[in-house]
Amino acid sequence: MKRRDFLQSSALLGVGLSLPFSTVLSSCAGGHGQSKELNFKDFSFNLLKKWCDGMINVQVDKPEDPTVHGLMECPGDGIIHARLQDAVYPMFYMAKATGDKKYLKAGINAFEWAEANVSRPDGSWTNALNPKSWNGTTVFGAIALAETLKHHSDLLDKKTKKRWSNRLREATGFIYKKFPKIDTTNVNYGGTNIYALYLIGDLLGEPRYTEKSKVLANEIKGYFTTPNRLLLGEIKPSAHKLSVKGLPGVDLGYNVEETLNSLVLYAHETKDEELLDLLHKSLNSHLEFMMPDGGWDNSWGTRMFKWTYWGSRTCDGCQPAFSVMADRNPAFGTAVIRNTELLDRCTDDGLLHGGMHYVSHGIKPCLHHTFTHAKSLAYLLDNWKHLPDLDTETPLPRVAAEGVNYFEELDTVLVSRGNWRATITAYDAEYYHKKDLRQATGASLSALYHNQIGLVCAASLAVYRKMEPLNQQDAPGKDIALTPRIETNVDGNWYTNLFDLEASFNTKKDDYLVAVEGTAQLKNEAREKVKGTAGNFNINYQFETDYLKIIAHTDQKIKEKTAFVLPIVSPNNEEVKQLDANTITIHKTDGILKLTSNVSMKIRTTEKKRTFNMVPGVEAVPIDIFFEKNQKSVEVKLEVV
Repeated sequence: MKRRDFLQSSALLGVGLSLPFSTVLSSCAGGHGQSKELNFKDFSFNLLKKWCDGMINVQVDKPEDPTVHGLMECPGDGIIHARLQDAVYPMFYMAKATGDKKYLKAGINAFEWAEANVSRPDGSWTNALNPKSWNGTTVFGAIALAETLKHHSDLLDKKTKKRWSNRLREATGFIYKKFPKIDTTNVNYGGTNIYALYLIGDLLGEPRYTEKSKVLANEIKGYFTTPNRLLLGEIKPSAHKLSVKGLPGVDLGYNVEETLNSLVLYAHETKDEELLDLLHKSLNSHLEFMMPDGGWDNSWGTRMFKWTYWGSRTCDGCQPAFSVMADRNPAFGTAVIRNTELLDRCTDDGLLHGGMHYVSHGIKPCLHHTFTHAKSLAYLLDNWKHLPDLDTETPLPRVAAEGVNYFEELDTVLVSRGNWRATITAYDAEYYHKKDLRQATGASLSALYHNQIGLVCAASLAVYRKMEPLNQQDAPGKDIALTPRIETNVDGNWYTNLFDLEASFNTKKDDYLVAVEGTAQLKNEAREKVKGTAGNFNINYQFETDYLKIIAHTDQKIKEKTAFVLPIVSPNNEEVKQLDANTITIHKTDGILKLTSNVSMKIRTTEKKRTFNMVPGVEAVPIDIFFEKNQKSVEVKLEVV
């Protein structure tokens, strides 16, 4: 599908009235395929404008009080998100594109609020009002300020331009010292610093920064896994820490929405062909995890506690890296378009919400998502005439896939059979080595998608915890994990395969069936195996063209109430019917999901007719399938009818 068709299928609103149509035409002059380009560019522009307007709606305008003037108030959690330097760049882009001074005012006020409230003598900006809070996020604010000055400094008077340029020098001096090596902390900081130092060194004429960026770029080449070249390093206490299984720390969300962006932009600007080739392979592998609707399957990632279906909550978006590299793989362009469509669908009242069902469940959005992701669209639009053509003629890998794709460095397999797309994982790398497990593991079905009806299952944290209190919202109501699992309760302790780091699985494939056979133990959060009842289980996932069958089995005696729990992703406007004890239907927009079991099934009673989990921001119908007395197997069949 080319962009001229994309315009109609996406139900675009058209270019906003404040945008002179000649501005878009002139920006594409001399480009390739103007009529196609305009459509997706207009879509991106409209979404960015929507976000900028949404941020202005929550910005405080009190010039008499510098402690709040320019502050953007967060509707979701009331927390002051201090990284407002990030918002400057998209506001300045919009100011120039529309000629509307409200965006210029908003950008200046955001910058000046940060200067008055979170600027430190060492050149940093802190991530919160507390002057002792984390200041490494200065690297992101420095990039945003540099992009603003590079593309839009003509909107500033000479005095302000000089002051902002000097402030950029101070921030760059800080990040130059803060991140001397890639592994100073998580890989996202050292990796992002590569582009920051190059961009600012080139802009300000500071060779020591561009030279340092080259040193770091050579170092980053040792941070890719074998054999799939996934970027590693999102793990504590060391970027190269391996799990008990010998697996590295990888987080899809941070990689595709933050670090890989900076690496691609650096390699592209410097024409580092060795790094570009490596990044091409890495982007190919990361793209295997994009669902057909543009969602990122980070159900297994080490920083999955910040996963939302469109990406990662405090990162920037995948648009820069995948658009710049689309000349090497046209499917990268498809990814950009599909993900941008999803971002738009998750936007309401001008702000990006942290999941597909925030609105239907009455959850307010965190402001952080909007001002970070707005930067990526601003970059896309500022550099539009230099980008490769983007279209959706080339299918995403997971659309075209058939069979199994095993990622050995993640102990995770992607399954494709007919319309079913699934992820099953036994990944055991944990972000905090002394903390409890958060992401999916235990040979669990961490994601399930059907091409006709969309997302069917999505993992959540086993127990929702705010590992980063400033970057995670409070969970509403009672927390019910969304990951399909086996569970039992003994003496008030919850035991489930979701806490089993020793789980394993194998795969089988023939012309008719793809099977993943998992072996797991039921454990509590302390990783202690259950006693006094069955604790060893096999979980068999059988994929045929028309249906998926899940079989949970044990050879041990079950003495305590035990169930296979299957939460089905479903907004609360979908009709759910229990036709009999063994049959449930969920009526979706494009089909009916039918579940049948060999034993009785029970729909849990929940508020608003659904449970909700902040990770990945969806509502679900939780279904319990209990092992009956003296029974050692339960089976459930899923099909779309």
